[in-house]
Amino acid sequence: MSPYVLAFLIGVIAGLRSLTAPAVVSWAARVGWLNLGNTWLAFLGYAATPYILSVLALAELVADKLPKTPSRKAPPGFGARLVTGAVCGAPPSARLVGLRWAGWSRASSAASRAPWADMSSGPGWSTRSAENDLPIALLEDAIAIGGAFLIVTR
Repeated sequence: MSPYVLAFLIGVIAGLRSLTAPAVVSWAARVGWLNLGNTWLAFLGYAATPYILSVLALAELVADKLPKTPSRKAPPGFGARLVTGAVCGAPPSARLVGLRWAGWSRASSAASRAPWADMSSGPGWSTRSAENDLPIALLEDAIAIGGAFLIVTR
């Protein structure tokens, strides 16, 4: 599969759930599915990183269902989705095309992946109704988790 398609898809996942993408990428690095050694993202494969990111991702999954949770299009959540989409798009691309991310190429690579998170954030948010959005939220969870694992195993 094309590295651009993988970067696009992980950006979509980050748009649905901002912390699911980095948690899954971190687990993939930890178990050896993604080789991030000697790259600027090597910290994702450190022993504690997948556990920390998994706890944060689970907290996000729960918080997303709470009635007082702000819109994902509000600046803090929206910015987080852009950042995680950009960062998580780099490992699948690096793995497939053998790139090492350094200097300006790292910044331009991340910037090129950020819009994909924006594209999925809006439709996911708009499909959820204000009254009973739990079924859609759970479907988004399933798509985010399952999709992320499919992407990192490719």
